[in-house]
Amino acid sequence: MCFSSIEAHSKLTIDEFFNVTHFQSINLSPNGRYLLVASERPAWDSNSYEQSLWLYETSGRRKQLITNQLLASYIPKWSPSGDYFVYLMKDKSDSINDRHRVSSVKNEQQIYLYNIASDEIIPIGIGYENPSALTWSDVDSSLYFAAASSESTEDVDREYEAEWKDVIEYRRRKPNDGSIIYRIDINLLNPSSIKQLTNNDEFEMNLRLSKDGKHLFFRTASSLTGKATSNNTQIRLKSIDLTNGQIDEWGKGFQGNVNDYAIRSEGGVFISGQLGTNTNIYVQQSSSKYLTLQRGWNGTYRVISTSSSKRYSSVAFLHSAFERPEEVYFIDHIDGLSSATRVTNENQFLTKKNLPRSKLYTWVNSDDHRMVEGILHYPPGKFEQKNLPLLVLIHGGRAAASLNLFPPIWYMFPHLAAVEGWLVLEPNYRGSTGYGDQFFSEIYSTFLSRPGRDILDGVDRLVRDGIADPTRLNVGGYSYGGYLTNWLLTQTTRFNAAFSGAGPLDHVSFWGTTSIPVYTNSLIGGFPWEIPDIYAKESIIYHLDNVQTPTLIFTGANDVGVPADQSFILERGLKYLGIPSKLLIFPNEGHDLLNNPWHSKIQIREQLKWLERYGHVSWFKTTS
Repeated sequence: MCFSSIEAHSKLTIDEFFNVTHFQSINLSPNGRYLLVASERPAWDSNSYEQSLWLYETSGRRKQLITNQLLASYIPKWSPSGDYFVYLMKDKSDSINDRHRVSSVKNEQQIYLYNIASDEIIPIGIGYENPSALTWSDVDSSLYFAAASSESTEDVDREYEAEWKDVIEYRRRKPNDGSIIYRIDINLLNPSSIKQLTNNDEFEMNLRLSKDGKHLFFRTASSLTGKATSNNTQIRLKSIDLTNGQIDEWGKGFQGNVNDYAIRSEGGVFISGQLGTNTNIYVQQSSSKYLTLQRGWNGTYRVISTSSSKRYSSVAFLHSAFERPEEVYFIDHIDGLSSATRVTNENQFLTKKNLPRSKLYTWVNSDDHRMVEGILHYPPGKFEQKNLPLLVLIHGGRAAASLNLFPPIWYMFPHLAAVEGWLVLEPNYRGSTGYGDQFFSEIYSTFLSRPGRDILDGVDRLVRDGIADPTRLNVGGYSYGGYLTNWLLTQTTRFNAAFSGAGPLDHVSFWGTTSIPVYTNSLIGGFPWEIPDIYAKESIIYHLDNVQTPTLIFTGANDVGVPADQSFILERGLKYLGIPSKLLIFPNEGHDLLNNPWHSKIQIREQLKWLERYGHVSWFKTTS
């Protein structure tokens, strides 16, 4: 399967690559007249990102800026009447990157209501726990929101701080085991009457109410706690009956990942479902019915929104493909999916660039004969040529996948690397989403060796097919991609250059310092003292003396998911082994480099320079 090239003219530069607009969410008003678009762009002069909320008119395409301080992780939602929408704004006093919070007193959280008729903004306090999702009830006077479960209260927190001052009593706070859904009744002045609906061992996201107001929909993901380690499935869609509390699962039997969904005006749901490298829109009339594929374009329908009134059936969505940059689209009815009108033009400048051509590529794992799929991006003008220099670019997650989209997630840059002359392989190794729950869960206890074998067999296949030059092989990745990169460097000397971002190195110290120790515990299958043989078998640190590959390392200074200690250990080990290495530390950044756009740009700039310096010839062979 291949994708035709769009005629282009000039080379894509790193400046242009980082000036794209990333759309965070979209939401149609009940009558389809207005469209909320949340977007993010780099603000280079202020060393930050501008996260904006825009109000579009779907007919005239006129737009109005609501705020440029949007908290984009929460999707703005229309009230049932369409007279209001609710959103959240950034709280600069709070930081999710602190490993140890000195103050235990939290700020009161607020949501904001925007009145369409008067342009008035109304703040409403909702307590002290950060909401993870929110949606309206069937009337303008009630909201549902999900928040992390916690045993703490405001009074207890204040008493604790008065007693302990700035001393940290480690492990005083109990980790959140899951989340709770609440209902809040409001009179647009004061919150009251919060009611708990669930108490699950899963994280609940993207709350939406059915048209009849009787069912509350939400997506679920494993909370990675000890109680939920057996629930190792991809993201699912569920609903709770508000009259009796019964929970139903939607999309049963779907082998992919539920990336998004929207409520249909006729009843049932639209599901944005990832299957393989494509994400399509599916229709399901009820939880007992089968999913039906809605025919449209190839690529990724990443987000979908519908008008909520039964009188209207308009749909808006985000779509992109390898050579089709992401924009917002609008249609009056889902039957017109393949002829939708583009609402935004933020990234159309990319269509004037000489972009790489891409195709799917499959191979077989030599150990268990599992079919593995990946994406090949060819340098412009070299589609399906032979003997090309290769970069294996490994996605993170690991509950993620490389997809048919453009631009990709912030740490992935296949288009830019291909423009610089590299053939790029993005492998969807074992543990990736979109290939069934069994494929997703086959990573446990062999969380490095099995996906590592998937990747190396893909490289072997490219070499056998004459596509990749065996003397110019390189590898890199971020987060879980960095984890796998570190592992691969101990298993083979075939790679000339490597880069590893926020990649764990030592399983035991990683388990002991990460903010999510159950993540490691779940992947490996137990605690270090319970199964030391597996910890040793999948070890990176104890095989570091096998490494012969110059490696660029980078990490966020405030990363609590994969603490920077892991990158320091890797750099020190390579230094003592005499292997060329370089460590970049990004200040005030957590696991995701989302605070300062210069950090992401410098990261990728230095990766490209590292590849150019070491990627074309083996350093070890030239020095030995």
